[in-house]
Amino acid sequence: MSELEWITPAQFHAAEGVDDWRVLAFGVCARFATDTFSAAADLAAAVSAVPGLDGANPGLDVRSDGVTIQLRAEPGHGMRAGDIALARRLSAVAVAHGARPEPATVQELNITVDALTAADIMPFWCAVLGYEQRGDEDLVDPLDRGPSFWFQDMDAPRPQRNRLHVDVFVPHDLAEARVAAALAAGGHLVSDKHAPSWWVVADAEGNEACIASWMGRS
Repeated sequence: MSELEWITPAQFHAAEGVDDWRVLAFGVCARFATDTFSAAADLAAAVSAVPGLDGANPGLDVRSDGVTIQLRAEPGHGMRAGDIALARRLSAVAVAHGARPEPATVQELNITVDALTAADIMPFWCAVLGYEQRGDEDLVDPLDRGPSFWFQDMDAPRPQRNRLHVDVFVPHDLAEARVAAALAAGGHLVSDKHAPSWWVVADAEGNEACIASWMGRS
């Protein structure tokens, strides 16, 4: 298999040596915990020197207690076969620096807007957020810090539900546990029709959120 060949989430997770990583909405992600900010900064510097990282459109989030790494073969989406070997190299660097993998902590947020005519309202949200349009349905933070906004077409107004909701992409092996936690915290299940791709849950006042994973998607 060529390193440039596109692969599915299932193919990535079937590979050996990638247990530290999880496929989310926009690529693969891992978090490595450290004891100090200095250690996190040292790890980030070491990670930045790993061969092949530039071609993976990486994202590094350095905090006082660790480093989160995201690999995206193209801006916004996708994985290539070469990401498997790259993920292994990055994990090895993290272990060598005494960092601890925490795959259960990674997630991605997306705000979904129900729209009758998305093209008519997207310029407004671009201006309000300072975002950029990507494709026909998405707005993204040009600095890659805030959540993306997805504009979902609807055929008719739906006054019985909110027009904005949160999509939370979590590790596939923790999605059901996240749903259970939401229900235990006072929420209720609106729909599991599309599980395990996503579940719709709502709080006691009917505000909805989707808990999503890569499972069941093409």
